[in-house]
Amino acid sequence: MNHQFPRAASFAFLLLLAVSCARTDEPTPTATAGRDDNLALGNPSGATASTATPTNYLLSKDQYTLSYNRDQGKPNWVSWHLSSAWQGSAPRQDDFRADGSLPSSWYQVKATDYVGSGFDRGHNCPSADRTSSVADNSATFLMSNMMPQAPNNNQQTWANLENYARSLVDAGNELYIICGSYGRGGTGSAGYQTTIAGGRVTVPARCWKVLVVLPVGTNDVARVTSSTRVIAIDTPNDNALSSSWGSYRTSVDKIETATGLDLLSALSTSLQGSLEAQTDAGPTN
Repeated sequence: MNHQFPRAASFAFLLLLAVSCARTDEPTPTATAGRDDNLALGNPSGATASTATPTNYLLSKDQYTLSYNRDQGKPNWVSWHLSSAWQGSAPRQDDFRADGSLPSSWYQVKATDYVGSGFDRGHNCPSADRTSSVADNSATFLMSNMMPQAPNNNQQTWANLENYARSLVDAGNELYIICGSYGRGGTGSAGYQTTIAGGRVTVPARCWKVLVVLPVGTNDVARVTSSTRVIAIDTPNDNALSSSWGSYRTSVDKIETATGLDLLSALSTSLQGSLEAQTDAGPTN
């Protein structure tokens, strides 16, 4: 018995070692893309769902979250998460319509209010970012998600950036995106205007967007580091602008100064300071 026990113990140890080695050789499970919180990086203006704040009214939808400005008939900003979980084969719905979830006493911008203005119904959260279902895509066509955008800005510069963002998702990333506009007066295909729809919708002077790029994973905010890529652009709302979005890169700090917003507010103060001061110099296609 005294001789058999060491042999048995040795055999058990070798078996345990073999199982342990086999486990270390197993591939690490690939992270699965999810539909994460559209407002994970913070509420840039402290918007609330109260009619007492009509120029900073919070609208929370499954597909995106926004601050609506009743007096301008457009969003101050729209925030959304983008990953492959939001992608699918749903076709573009093109069902532009008023947003009935706004307070009933407010004017609800109609699909026809932009007609003949020389400005596109420019999506903040793009149609092609929400193709996993008809309902998701349709939600992007609510007029509360639109801003009067010069056609070349919307169809060329903005479209090129949106396509690039989706290519980052195809490469295995997820993005947090915040988009908006500010100022008054832009130049569309019919010339310069400050308002449309009989003064109910303000034409912005500038259109901006911030993209935070992360590899697919969980606990997203905690995974943002000082080396995380942040792309910020600020374009003139002008039909004569360049189609190259890269030429309009700026810092988050400069957008905050122009708009009065506090972007990426869910991050620590030190991390905000590091990321928001930088101007992206990465690839553009």
